Amino acid sequence: MKRFKQMSVHAIFIGIGLFANVALAQDSAKANAIAESKIRNIDGVAAVVNTGYVTRKEIDDRIAALKKQGVKLPEDGTVRKTILDRLILEKIQLQNAEQEGVTVSNKELDKIIGDIAAKNKLSVAEFKVKVTASGSTFERYKQLLRDDVMITRYREREVEGKLKISGAEIDNFIAERTRAIASAGAQRSAPAAKGEPEEIDVAQIFIPVDPAAGAGTQAEAKKKADALLKDARGDVDFLQLGAMAAKDNPKIKFQELGYRTPDRLPQLFYEAIRNTGGGQVANTVVKSPAGYHVLKVLDRRAAGASAPPQQAAAPDAGSPTPQNIPITQTLSRHILLRSRAGLSDQDAERRLQGYRDQVRAKTADFAELAKKYSEDGSAPNGGELGWMSPGDLVPEFEQAMNRLQIGEVSNPVKTEFGWHLIQVLERREGQLTVEKQRQFARAAIRERKFDQAYQEWMRELRDNATVKILNVEDEASSAPR
Repeated sequence: MKRFKQMSVHAIFIGIGLFANVALAQDSAKANAIAESKIRNIDGVAAVVNTGYVTRKEIDDRIAALKKQGVKLPEDGTVRKTILDRLILEKIQLQNAEQEGVTVSNKELDKIIGDIAAKNKLSVAEFKVKVTASGSTFERYKQLLRDDVMITRYREREVEGKLKISGAEIDNFIAERTRAIASAGAQRSAPAAKGEPEEIDVAQIFIPVDPAAGAGTQAEAKKKADALLKDARGDVDFLQLGAMAAKDNPKIKFQELGYRTPDRLPQLFYEAIRNTGGGQVANTVVKSPAGYHVLKVLDRRAAGASAPPQQAAAPDAGSPTPQNIPITQTLSRHILLRSRAGLSDQDAERRLQGYRDQVRAKTADFAELAKKYSEDGSAPNGGELGWMSPGDLVPEFEQAMNRLQIGEVSNPVKTEFGWHLIQVLERREGQLTVEKQRQFARAAIRERKFDQAYQEWMRELRDNATVKILNVEDEASSAPR
């Protein structure tokens, strides 16, 4: 990682006395004060970052964009500082990317814009009009997009491209998951006798929340945790549910804590699962200063006891060669209304609710409605998606599908593709192949490693940069303090 260095050239004058040096120092101080005053008034500079700067207007624009997206911002006065910190890090990454020769050509940028327009069912000309109508010039949009692509490419090269995942790590991950699946069986470890010490194997899905976040952010995280708790109570592999959630939001973490005596568990965790049996989920979401936790007790056993017979005998739990493991596959169909200009979320949801009511009242056939109205490639087949294994579908769709009984029709579900109406046709037991397991394991390990490597990389970038905070509190329209 190359560091930015500021160099100054000092002229050495021989024969000039002390008085001249003092005068020179005074003149220099005055010049610096004037320069800093000018910097403060250039569009309201909030911070100098190496050889560049972040303006107060940039902070204002970012806050306005977040509000327009419906993001609930904290009301404790910290939002401007938080946004400034993000902009500083972005500025540092962009400066380093430029220095390292990372570029985005005009041709590449035009293709990206064309792809974005096509995804929104718009021509490039129509997309330009939409961008302008949002309050931004198209040139400004292109510059922000170029910066974003450059930062992404730089991050991929510096962080993602350097992650190493060994075959042994993948094998260990699969073995741990296989043991967790085996532990979900009917027979478990012999429980500790009353009054005797025990060990508890707990897994968690963790939704982090900044302690300083506002009430809106806290409520969103709690809502997500409650939804995961509801899903975890169904017929679903808990760790796989965590992996699906992490795929949707990389900040979400999932892990198995392993067998621990109660004193080695966080007190909040133990209180939540004190009376929870093996294979069961805690009754409520646990709130800690760091965020929200969904907990499941995988097993309980007497302290020092060995693994239950099924776990010890499971052919793939301790085997150096992974084997296929049983999974539940689902056959479903759907009606998709894609997100596009001219179709609001409310309209899409209302239309799908109408189709749902017709199917439930048996006045219409789901397959015929899909053929007529679905905007997915599966429409000619009545919306059928074929047999799907866990992890094959986007998390929102899969979680909604897993909650349905055979023949049941869902409420409208929103994903990155648009709005869906889902019906489950059949379920069967299948096999998760070794290759699928390895793909899943590699992705999960990469997510875990990337988060740690990315945070360390960002800290290093920030530590190696020269940053001076000037004025973050005032908006661009305010006079500098």
